[in-house]
Formats: sequence, structure tokens, C-alpha cells
Amino acid sequence: MRLLQIPLVPSVPTDSIPSAKADWSALKTMSFEDLISRLANNLVEFAISLFIAILVFYVGKYIIKKLYGITATILIRRKVDKSLSTFILSLIRIVMYFILIVTVIGILGINTSSFIAIFASVGVAIGMALSGTLQNFAGGVLILLLKPYKIGDYIESQGFAGTVTEIQIFSTIICTPDNKSIIIPNGGLSTGTINNWSREDYRRIQWDVSISYGDDVETARKTILDLLLSDDRIVKKYIEDDRETRRITSIQQTDTNQASQAEQNDVSKTNWFKRIFSHHKRRVQSKIEDWEEAQESKLKMLMPKVDRSPSVNLDKMADSSINLVIRAWVRSTDYWDVYYKYNELIYVELPKHGLTFPFPQVDVHMVSPS
Repeated sequence: MRLLQIPLVPSVPTDSIPSAKADWSALKTMSFEDLISRLANNLVEFAISLFIAILVFYVGKYIIKKLYGITATILIRRKVDKSLSTFILSLIRIVMYFILIVTVIGILGINTSSFIAIFASVGVAIGMALSGTLQNFAGGVLILLLKPYKIGDYIESQGFAGTVTEIQIFSTIICTPDNKSIIIPNGGLSTGTINNWSREDYRRIQWDVSISYGDDVETARKTILDLLLSDDRIVKKYIEDDRETRRITSIQQTDTNQASQAEQNDVSKTNWFKRIFSHHKRRVQSKIEDWEEAQESKLKMLMPKVDRSPSVNLDKMADSSINLVIRAWVRSTDYWDVYYKYNELIYVELPKHGLTFPFPQVDVHMVSPS
């Protein structure tokens, strides 16, 4: 009985697999002179490839350095955020060096496809092991691109509040008012709720003040409003008008400073190129300001003004007091100074006008027995 023999491994064409036995047989039959000649040719080819690879490496390194410098200059001139600039430059350098190294390896005759496959496999393994870290990395990229906050903003998130001092790839560092450095992972910041107190340039302050029953509410209102309206830091009616007034004041102060600086400098010593360049710079700046004013005027037409005048209203009649709610709008930078100042002023000024601050009390009525 004849058994069928089924090969367990599928046959592969022999011409596609280099035969080590054939090469060894060729070497055995090769003369010493041919062997030396073959080795010399291989060494010459390898030396040429090595020279080309070294040349390509240094030329590529020089090109990368130049591109890095050009990109950094463009980012500085565009006034891109420092954290985003650092991330972009680091990413460009890593990607370009990886391409350069793969190119050099290919010139040396090493199979780059297997190298890239190994690198991809290692990347997948590292990615699975560092999934949380990669989430923070992705969060850092989103924060740098979308900019929900920037360095110098006062934010509140995940139970912490403070001023942003650094935005890194994996985490954000904030400094609390009592000078604690808190490191928050970017993954939670990119997907969680962030209260950015510095995003808007104006904020509303609110005070809750209690006066006694029987005190004149109108007297309290007039006294408090007189205090608030006498302060230049508080918006009198419209935020837009207050912003425009501050902008004009800032421009006038800048012009005054520039005029005084020009008087101190000897204009005659300035060469003609610098004068032409400064004149061109002023023209460009003027065009930018005109464009910004046009955009602001369009927004003003679309968005009507809202009255932000200071207000004092009776909030509720509590058990032992009349509660007043006081509201005023200020610039965000003046918030705490104004808040604490008027806490003290209200406490000092209201009693001068016959108003009192009540203590918790209970009225007891005695009824005589009949």
C-alpha cells in the first residue's frame, strides 16, 4: 500500500531564496586572487557608500539646522505662543532627524523597510504601555493648538486655582496665590471643565451687605453709589466706552513717551535706512490698527451695548436684616483691589450716614396672664 506524502510547508521557488551552500561552493572554487579582488571591490563599494552616507548626514544636519532657525524666526515674528513654538520646533527637529537617519541607513545598504517595521512595532508596544501618558500628550497638543488658556492666565480646574506658569507637553504647571506649584496632567485639562478668569478683560464684582430693619434703604443706595461712581476703575455705564477711553489714554501716554525718547536721542545720527524702516513700520502698524477698528465697529453694530452701571438693590428681607446686593463692573486686573477696598469703605462709610449692621437677634414678646 502506497501512502501519499503531503508536504507540511508550501513549496517556495528556489530562485527567490539565496542559497548559502551555493555561495560557499563558489567561494571554495574561487582562487585566492579572485577572493582578494572581490573583497577589495566590496570594501571600495562600502567605503564609497560610507563616504556618501557621512556626507549626506552632515549636509542634512546643516539643512535641518537652517530650517530650524528659519522656522524659529518665523514663529517669533508671528508672535506665536512660547509653549506652542517650543512644541512645533521640537516636533520638526525629531521628524527631520528621523527621516535623515532612515536615509543614511538606506545609503549604507541596510533594508529600511524592515527597520521602519521594527520601529512601528516598538512604537505600538510603547503606546500600549504608556496609554495614559499618550493621552496627556494628546491633551497637551490640543491645549497648545486650541489655547483655552495661556501662560499668565488665572485658571481654576480639578479643584485647583492659580496662575499658569508653564504649559508643557504632558502637564500644565500653575502657581496658587499662596505660592504653591501644582502640576496638572493635560489629559484631564483637555477633556474637563476649565474656568479661565483671565479670558475676559472685564468682570463683575458683587458685595452682599446687610443693614438693620428701620434703616433707610435709599440712603444706603445713594451712599454706596457715590462711592462707586467716584472711582475711575469702575465702569460708569458701558464697557465699550470704558475700553475705548482706556485705549485712547494708553495711546496718548505711548505717544508722549515716544516723543520724550526722541528728544533724548540725536535724530541726526540715525541713518536713512533706519528712518525709512521705522516709517514703513509705523505705516504697517497704522493699517493694522485701522483694520482692527473696522472689525470692532462691525461687532458693535451686531452686538448692542449692555448697561453695566453700578447697582444697589434690595435682595431679601431676612430674619434679622435687610440684605442689599451691590454689583459693579471693573477690569479683570483690578478685581481684587477694588473688591477689598470697598469691603472696607462700605464698613466705614455706612455708619457715618446713620446705617447700622445688625447682629442675629430674636424678639421675645412677653404676654401677661389674664
